[in-house]
Amino acid sequence: MLWLLAHDQYALLGRGGVAKEVWKLYFHWYGILRHGAFPSGDHLWQYPPGAGAVLLSPGLLPGLTYFQAFVVITLFTDALITLVLAYAGTRRGRSLRGAALWIGGLPLLWHIPLVRYDIQVTAFAVVSLLTVGRSARLGGAFAALGALVKVWPALALIGTPRGRGTRQAWTTAAVTVVTLLAVVAVLFRNPFDFLRQQGGRGVQIESLGGTVLMLARRAGWSGTTRYQYGAVEFVGPHVRAVADCSLALTAVAFALLLLWRLRARHWTPATPYDAALTAVLLFTVTSRVISPQYMIWLVGLCAVCLTTRHTTQRPVAWLILAATAISAVVYPAFYGQVINSTWRGCLLMLARNGLLTTAAVMSFVRLWRSGRAVPQREDADAPAGKDRVAALFPTGR
Repeated sequence: MLWLLAHDQYALLGRGGVAKEVWKLYFHWYGILRHGAFPSGDHLWQYPPGAGAVLLSPGLLPGLTYFQAFVVITLFTDALITLVLAYAGTRRGRSLRGAALWIGGLPLLWHIPLVRYDIQVTAFAVVSLLTVGRSARLGGAFAALGALVKVWPALALIGTPRGRGTRQAWTTAAVTVVTLLAVVAVLFRNPFDFLRQQGGRGVQIESLGGTVLMLARRAGWSGTTRYQYGAVEFVGPHVRAVADCSLALTAVAFALLLLWRLRARHWTPATPYDAALTAVLLFTVTSRVISPQYMIWLVGLCAVCLTTRHTTQRPVAWLILAATAISAVVYPAFYGQVINSTWRGCLLMLARNGLLTTAAVMSFVRLWRSGRAVPQREDADAPAGKDRVAALFPTGR
C-alpha cells in the first residue's frame, strides 16, 4: 500500500488525485482548526466536531510534513487494529480469522485507506465492540468517541444484550457525547456548522441510487454529473426523488433493526458484532453516498465478526471482500467510465452495488434468524466424549 501511494501518479492509481485529499483539503482544514475554529460556510465540511481532533493529530509529530505525519498515524492505527483483533482471536473459543481478514482485506482498496481518516474511525468501532462485553461503560465510551468523529460507530451498541450492560453502555455513550460537545463548544468557534451542509447533498454516482440513474442515462435520461459537496453527483430531473427514496429506505432499514431488537430472544457472543455489521451495511447501502473508503468500515466490522466462531456473517464477509476489490477498480482506475456512465462503468457499479445489496439482505436475514433461534440446552449442557460416558455411568462401569 505504501508503494502504491509513492507511485500514485500513474493513471490506474488516480494520477495523484487520491492523495490530494490529505495534502490539500485536510491540510487546509488543519490550518483553520489550529486557530481555534471549525470551517464555516464550507460545503465540504460535513463531519462532527470529533473529526477535528483527527485532522489536528499530525501536528503532534514534529519533523514531518502534514502528509507524512498523517500517513504515519494511519499506519499506527492500522497496526493497533491488527493487534486488537489478534489479541481477541487468541482467547478461548475465538479465532484469528478476524485479524487475517483485516490484514488481507484492507489492501484490496490499494492506497486509499492510507489517505483517508476512516481507519481511525474504524478503530473506535472495533475497540468498542471488543470491549463492550467485558466493560459496558468502556465500550460505550469508545462508541461515543467514534460517533463524534463520523457518527456511524454509534451503531456498535445496537446489538448489546438487553439488561444492565446495555443501559450502562448507552448511558456512558450519551454522557460522553454531551460532555465532549460542551468542551468543544467552549474551546472552538462554529463547531456545529457541519449540520448546515448535510441537507444539500444529492445522489453520488457510486451510490445505489446513482446506479439507477446511470442506467437511466444510458436509456436516454437527460441528467448529467457535477462535482459538488465533495463528490461527483448526478444533477437533473428526478434526482431529488431518487435522493428522497434513499432517505426513505434508510428509515425502513432503521425500522427493521428496531423490530429485530424488539423481537430478538436469543443472544450469542457474536450477536453484538453481527448486529453492528448488519446495521452499518444497511445504512451504507441505502445512503446517498457510497465512497470507496466506506468499505474500510465494513471490512473492519467483518473482521470483528470473524474473531468469534459463533458469528452468522461469514458468507457476508466474503461478499463484502468481493465488493471491496471492485471498489478499488471503480476508483480510481475506471472512475472516468463511471462519471460518463459508459457500459463498462455501469457494469462495474452493478457488480459492486449488487454485491453490497445482496450482502445487506443476507446479513439481516441471518441476524434475524439467529435472534429467533431457540438455544439447544440439551446439546449445550450435555458433556462430550468420555465425559458423556462418565455422566451416564457415574460408578465407572
